[in-house]
Amino acid sequence: MNPLRPKSAFLGFLRQRPVALLAVAVIAITVAVAIFAYPLSPDPSPHANRMILELGARPPGFRQMSFLVPARRERAQPSLRGKALLDGWHSPYDQVPIEGWIANDEGIALLHYVDEGMTDTLFYSYEALQIPDAKVQDKTALASYINQERVREIYYPLGSDQFGRDILSRLLVGTRISLSVGVIAVLLSLSIGIILGSLAGYFGGWADEIVMWFINVLWSIPTLLLVFAITLTLGKGFWQIFIAIGLTMWVGAARLIRGQVKSLKEMDYVLAARSLGASPFRIIRRHLWPNMAGPIMVIAAANFAAAILIEAGLSFLGIGVQPPQPSWGLMIKEHYNFLLTNKPFMALVPGAAIMLLVLSFHILGNAFRDYFDVRDTPRQS
Repeated sequence: MNPLRPKSAFLGFLRQRPVALLAVAVIAITVAVAIFAYPLSPDPSPHANRMILELGARPPGFRQMSFLVPARRERAQPSLRGKALLDGWHSPYDQVPIEGWIANDEGIALLHYVDEGMTDTLFYSYEALQIPDAKVQDKTALASYINQERVREIYYPLGSDQFGRDILSRLLVGTRISLSVGVIAVLLSLSIGIILGSLAGYFGGWADEIVMWFINVLWSIPTLLLVFAITLTLGKGFWQIFIAIGLTMWVGAARLIRGQVKSLKEMDYVLAARSLGASPFRIIRRHLWPNMAGPIMVIAAANFAAAILIEAGLSFLGIGVQPPQPSWGLMIKEHYNFLLTNKPFMALVPGAAIMLLVLSFHILGNAFRDYFDVRDTPRQS
């Protein structure tokens, strides 16, 4: 990298590269969506797991009228608004798809939607529906109350999956998994890689031989196979998969940092710090690491993209994030068999999301590479 280049110029650098600026915008929007996933989702239930089996595998833009019926069992609601933002919240009502409804003295008969061209009748008493007696006595007020408070339209902007869950909602909530695995894997892999690579590059000798031997051993094992082994050891789950991916991605970072340290430790400012009595760890922390910001940011962007792909692959194989928690890879696994039917959107939508986010991180990594390039004329993307 060029340490004399001002960091404040990076935004101006991006403005000269519309593709890189677009990639940054995609990543920023993805982060915002991950934070506000539940308020943005048509289905704010935990894990966007509201199933309406009658509406399974519906196309994008599908609409259906529904009737709100009190849930069969009481659902715990989050006590804090922040917890609802983080975990979602249950509706006190179940949505029953209908074609219409009729009220009489005893209760309400629903023309229950079963499938295209198929209906049956469901009858609920006013007590079961928890409708106030004052509304029941006044038929005009009852009709107005039902149409305003109990009849809702179900809308699937991107269609529904085979269980009748909203694809858009699960796509939005699944964004959290992809970003979380990227952040944790990058932090874990860079922490291990920077420390071991710095020790090997600066001290050399036996420290370098031990670290390089360990790196070569891990490099000889296919990444996916190594992730399988760690995952099976730690068990299936949310945090286990993040740790497994992070523990397999530090090797590339360590090799890069080792090479950078071996080059930079011969620079004049390092020799001057050494002659003034600075300790090796102070030199590494105060002089070497700040001057490796460029390569570190490049490999961080590349590892972020790789972690997203690995997590998607593991979830597709069934050893990643477990149902009902949504994951883009798991969504593909559940619906890849629909690719040969007239409903491929259920697998194509999460696949397109993975492709767009991974591509954005690769473009951002290339932008970092060009910005921190030591040459006076940066590469043109």
